[in-house]
Amino acid sequence: MKASTISTLKKELATLPNSDVIDICMRLVKYKKENKELLSYLLFDANNELEYIRSIKDEIDLQFSDINRSQLYFAKKSIRKILKITTKYIRYSGHKQTEVELLIHFCTKLKHSGISVKSSNSLSNLYLNQVRKIHIAISALHEDLQHDYLDEIAELHL
Repeated sequence: MKASTISTLKKELATLPNSDVIDICMRLVKYKKENKELLSYLLFDANNELEYIRSIKDEIDLQFSDINRSQLYFAKKSIRKILKITTKYIRYSGHKQTEVELLIHFCTKLKHSGISVKSSNSLSNLYLNQVRKIHIAISALHEDLQHDYLDEIAELHL
């Protein structure tokens, strides 16, 4: 079975009564945790983006405090996991400003974590890729916001 295009699905959903759309949404959230998380964001967090950003930053802080620093291997695994979760939350939001805020916070936490980013090629590349993503996301923002964020990211360079 081939999946329909998004525009076809959108047209079909527009023809359905509200109760059917709700039933379809409920079936979708039963199958994947990410669907449930996305629907939760859209229903409860999308209206207050600043609170959403703050809660994700708190979660990032908590995860960085739990990193196993006994061996670099375990630290790298934990950092990749934190980045994966951060990227997932950025995808839910879809706002460039949220992306910039969360990636700056991630990079700042990584830089000040006490884990030597420079000693590992993979960590160094991971860090530099995130800084590149921040620059790309900043370029899509309004000029005033760009100026504010450029001051913050000046501190991120290794």
